[in-house]
Amino acid sequence: MTISNLRHEYGRTELSEQSAAHDPIEQFSRWFDEATAAGAREVNAMSLATVSPGGQPSNRIVLLKEFDPSGFVFYTNYPSRKGSELQVNPLVCALLFWPELERQVRIEGSVSRVPAEQSDRYFAQRPLETRLGAWASPQSEVMADRAELEARLAQARARFSQAEPARPPHWGGYRIAPSRIEFWQGRASRLHDRLLYVREGDGWRRSRLAP
Repeated sequence: MTISNLRHEYGRTELSEQSAAHDPIEQFSRWFDEATAAGAREVNAMSLATVSPGGQPSNRIVLLKEFDPSGFVFYTNYPSRKGSELQVNPLVCALLFWPELERQVRIEGSVSRVPAEQSDRYFAQRPLETRLGAWASPQSEVMADRAELEARLAQARARFSQAEPARPPHWGGYRIAPSRIEFWQGRASRLHDRLLYVREGDGWRRSRLAP
């Protein structure tokens, strides 16, 4: 078997204008709930693409932690590569893929930091070791070796041995305010269903895209 012959035939279901919600956030909520019920692994894993000041795209997986009509929220280190690129160019593209349901959702829009109180509330809910890790990791910076990271983690444990670690000032949330959301449902013979929602004022315009 060569890589060019690797393929999977889709055919679980369809995505029609009649069945889809008129509001993309409602449609996303339906699909997210169905992916969760289907046991999709890392159901909130979201590929996030940013662009450097020189025009070089970069991509990585982040975890979607909240969504509502105002947008989609994830958390990270502000000085990381993604954070630095967002500081210069706040336009992003995010993608969630649920192979169990043969579905993907693509979200395009602009990001802004969530209020500090919101980041504080989410940080306080995280496991202790994860909170300590946020203090220990200078995300995206060059490190000498793994031992350097372990030493920084030990320092964080010692620093907060008698108190709960508060949210580091360099860590917090971003909200993607969507301008375009596309829902993709795999279909047979690569003739997939694609419904695109484009923001228009306070509402959305929906259209079908060719596969």
